[in-house]
Amino acid sequence: MEFNPSNNVVKRCLQGMDMEEKGKPEEASKFFLQAWNEAIDDLEKFIAAHYVARYQKNVSDKLKWLETALQFALKINNDSVKSTFPNLYLNIAKCYEDLRDTDKAKENYELSISFNDKPSDKGPFYHGTKADLQLGDLLTAGGSSNYKTGLEMNHIYFTALVNGAGLAAELAKSNGKERVYIVEPTGNFENDPNVTDKKFPGNPTRSYRSQSPLKIVGEVTDWVRMAPEELQKWREKLANNKGDIIN
Repeated sequence: MEFNPSNNVVKRCLQGMDMEEKGKPEEASKFFLQAWNEAIDDLEKFIAAHYVARYQKNVSDKLKWLETALQFALKINNDSVKSTFPNLYLNIAKCYEDLRDTDKAKENYELSISFNDKPSDKGPFYHGTKADLQLGDLLTAGGSSNYKTGLEMNHIYFTALVNGAGLAAELAKSNGKERVYIVEPTGNFENDPNVTDKKFPGNPTRSYRSQSPLKIVGEVTDWVRMAPEELQKWREKLANNKGDIIN
């Protein structure tokens, strides 16, 4: 079960987020509820319920939708959703606190803390670039950001989704050939805070970063490439992005 930006439910949620940014909460709520009504599998229902919860007018209804999102997240229980558990349990705890149920609030606060650990993802991992590298080479932090001019990155980034690495390679600022390398972290790594819980709950793109080098152990030449018009949309989105990068 893999996150897919072309999925209809994901698209409905993106439409809802667009309405949020335009200051139209009622329209946003309609899109999120439509996403829930169209959701079929556990991942779709988890994502949609997460957003429907944000637009509930009272605490009891918000709690119901958050616990619905949790129910489906626990069913999935894979690396794409595990990183949402701290935030999800925290929001549930706050609802119980508002409802003056101190025992349930305490229980969920403790669960939130218990899930604040390092990623359990075992890979394989990929790094997309336009650099011509060899097996055994080390990728290190300190490179220039592909998303913000003049920013030197304190981490090296990678993903467990080969198509995500392919997209990163296509968006890299270089005239070289797109390359997707299979990499092994040589030290500790963490969820990429620039994506985790920023748009979609958890870390659906299984994106990570490390201050330790990544060792190149192979290369992938077959991944799903974006159509030119879709790729151009991504480039325009990055060019217009005014948000800060957590470095």
